[in-house]
Amino acid sequence: MVSNWVMRQWQGTTPWHVLLIPLSRVFGLLAGLRRTLYRIGMLHAQSLPVPVIVVGNISAGGTGKTPLVAWLARELAMHGWHPGVISRGYGGSALTPQQASIHSDTVRVGDEPVLLASLVQCPVWVGRDRPAAGRALLFAHPQVDVLISDDGLQHYRLARDVEIVVVDGARGFGNGRLLPAGPLREPVARLGVVDAIVVNQPATAQLNLPAMPPVYTMRLEGACFVNLADPARSADAAYFDGQEIHAIAGIGHPQRFFDQIAALGIHAQTHAFPDHHAYRATDLAFSGDILMTGKDAVKCCAFATQNMWTLPVQASVQPDLFGLVLAKLGNRHG
Repeated sequence: MVSNWVMRQWQGTTPWHVLLIPLSRVFGLLAGLRRTLYRIGMLHAQSLPVPVIVVGNISAGGTGKTPLVAWLARELAMHGWHPGVISRGYGGSALTPQQASIHSDTVRVGDEPVLLASLVQCPVWVGRDRPAAGRALLFAHPQVDVLISDDGLQHYRLARDVEIVVVDGARGFGNGRLLPAGPLREPVARLGVVDAIVVNQPATAQLNLPAMPPVYTMRLEGACFVNLADPARSADAAYFDGQEIHAIAGIGHPQRFFDQIAALGIHAQTHAFPDHHAYRATDLAFSGDILMTGKDAVKCCAFATQNMWTLPVQASVQPDLFGLVLAKLGNRHG
């Protein structure tokens, strides 16, 4: 699988880097030039009438942004705010901004917005042009007084008030090189000017984070499985003892899900699919029970069978992070 090959190149130095490193330098120059043009005002970021919080990363692949966005939306709502969420809708075919719901077609709006809509009690809109998506959301939902952008750290056309970067504590920054020689969209030094860094799961990789900004930790917690064909059915890990189990994951870092399953004491045959994989019933023609992530589940509901289970997770985050967010919003918007 090409994605597995690429991931291997990003973890160290291989003969392929003779070709990849020059391309990565060109990428870095172009990315740096673009950011500089926005910073000095030659390219103009578009401001929205409400504060904007960007939850992003500097690495390609999943780091755990979506659970953090859901946590942040819930916390804001509990403290009297009226949040809305905007997303690129990666993998979706929609060309114009539109609302995503739990009933939306993932082929049209993408899998992560549908998952987010199931996790939060606030509007979720998708759009390739994030400022346009934000304006459309605010027009349709005038009560919204703060926007959270799921991803979009490098989408500088959207002006932002708070930047939070999520780092995968297990994978870190790979070989530390920029795309395509490594996994980085921007240099690690970019972290020195964001408002907060959140490390997902205990850090086992060598991160070498800058002294500033503050760093917080996050864990993804979940132990109760929900049946995909009959959501009224649930089961704990003990239910699967002694059974044939298959664990599937089409996310940025499938091993994170497989490790979580193993930590619950479940011995499963693992099947990694590409991130945002569009599942068909034939992909899951396994005997025995099938365990999957929430992101996978929203694409499998249409052909769900009684042997398919999903593991909902929630982010457990150091509470000080939300205090910082409130302080930033208060300082910048009274």
